[in-house]
Amino acid sequence: MNRKTARENAFILIFERCFREDSVEAIIEDAIEAREFEYDDYVELVFKGVCEKSLEIDEVIIANLKGWNINRLSKVALSLLRLAIYEMLYVDSIPVKVSINEAVEIAKKYSTQEDAAYINGVLGSVAANIEK
Repeated sequence: MNRKTARENAFILIFERCFREDSVEAIIEDAIEAREFEYDDYVELVFKGVCEKSLEIDEVIIANLKGWNINRLSKVALSLLRLAIYEMLYVDSIPVKVSINEAVEIAKKYSTQEDAAYINGVLGSVAANIEK
């Protein structure tokens, strides 16, 4: 599986976790059982990492929202922000720009152009703060 597909599959699991308090393992097992879900080490790394670091990641999101409350974000936008920020902060092998671009592309597929633009703006702000 290529990195783009793995990232999208990690997003799907992160999105699903927004609606379920089940364990990481249960969500993964259900995804594999319910559909032809591809799963690899990268999907596991990102999904588990986002779950483990969710409080820290959400603090970063909140600090970079402009005129919004985290509770007002769509679940798609929130999931993509969590995914991209996890990569930006904890996966050194991926350039920040790649994380941003991939999150925006997934947003275009699963949400609206407005969400994609908003995600791009928030992640741009996060990137600027990381570089400081």
